[in-house]
Amino acid sequence: MRSLKALFLAGAVVLTASAAWAADVKIGFVVKQAEEPWFQDEWKFAEQAAKEKGFTLVKIGAEDGEKVQSAIDNLGAQGAQGFIICVPDVKLGPGIVAKAAANDLKLMTVDDRLVGADGKPLEDVAHMGISATKIGETVGTALAAQIKKRGWDMKDVGAIRISYDQLPTAVDRVEGAISVLKTAGFPAGNIFDAPQAKTDTEAALNAATTVLNKHANIKHWVAFGLNDEAVLGAVRASESVGITPDNMIGVGIGGAESAINEFKKPAATGFFGTVIISPKRHGYETAMNMYEWIADKKEPPKLTLTSGSLALRGDYQQVRKDLGIE
Repeated sequence: MRSLKALFLAGAVVLTASAAWAADVKIGFVVKQAEEPWFQDEWKFAEQAAKEKGFTLVKIGAEDGEKVQSAIDNLGAQGAQGFIICVPDVKLGPGIVAKAAANDLKLMTVDDRLVGADGKPLEDVAHMGISATKIGETVGTALAAQIKKRGWDMKDVGAIRISYDQLPTAVDRVEGAISVLKTAGFPAGNIFDAPQAKTDTEAALNAATTVLNKHANIKHWVAFGLNDEAVLGAVRASESVGITPDNMIGVGIGGAESAINEFKKPAATGFFGTVIISPKRHGYETAMNMYEWIADKKEPPKLTLTSGSLALRGDYQQVRKDLGIE
């Protein structure tokens, strides 16, 4: 009985010590646009990990380089051991790595990958990102299939490439879509670039309107870009110039609230679908990876790439459920 009691007490001490250690772990999660639903969801899932493991999660919004530097110093002053960050500018890479080291903080990036002075990825920094090319290919596949289903002759179809070439992810996404369209027989000469000044719907609307007015002879259109906002801008532009929903196919990326609201409208619009990316892995899994790195000295993979799932007006709720969003 004495040995059983001693064993029980020893186990209790270990459990208490583990709980105390978890409570001492503090992890930062820094995002570039805290007000966006995507980052709100990442935080939500990171909080799930924190609740499960018992560590403290510190959420910080940092929309520019100065705020990023301040956020890292703040985490160091709070006694955090590591942080996950989605940066406002990937070129801040060397400065972020140096600042993390100065504060003795472990560093992981999410969504956008840091680059060095030579523009190449900082491969030593653990990163969970989105396979931008594959997601773009999913968009292209959906567009090509719908063009075929509607019986359109590809030579009579125009494609609006809503572009934001300052961001490598944006380039990879649209080029992925274009590669599939070209393979399906879409003529390269019918792909029109519509550069947007910002990555929001209004900027996309302005960019797409210019293209549509310039090529008013084209009846059928498809649209793709960095995100849902880009494609919604193109759809709104098509409506403003009198193109009917049955002559527009827009496929966005992200599964943002704006896309879901489009699906909820009584009548279908030119916004045909969206490739939903799950913020669950990006929030929950990165937080878990960081915790295990701190608590168990288990380093995360240097590179993890996630993909997305196509959601349409009729099945978006099920797709969201499958991805753990609902």
